[in-house]
Amino acid sequence: MQEAAQAAETFEHLVPHLWHYAGAGIGLGLAVIGAGLGIGRLAAGVAEGVARQPSAAAQISGATNLPLFLLEGVAILAEVFCLLIVLLK
Repeated sequence: MQEAAQAAETFEHLVPHLWHYAGAGIGLGLAVIGAGLGIGRLAAGVAEGVARQPSAAAQISGATNLPLFLLEGVAILAEVFCLLIVLLK
């Protein structure tokens, strides 16, 4: 019976720390989903633009690179911040 009480006490001690992990996991998931949706919309717009005007494919692709890299950077920063929350808490 003492083992059960000790296990319950240990669990109660860990519960406040588990919220940080849950929050970091949810935040990381939302950041990845948002970045994926943004990249998908960007790729769809590029494909539509190239389909409408194939002669401007190089210009359209060139103008797409900067927003794509910025979107990737935001997703990577979100992942780093979530990992910092987990590792430093």
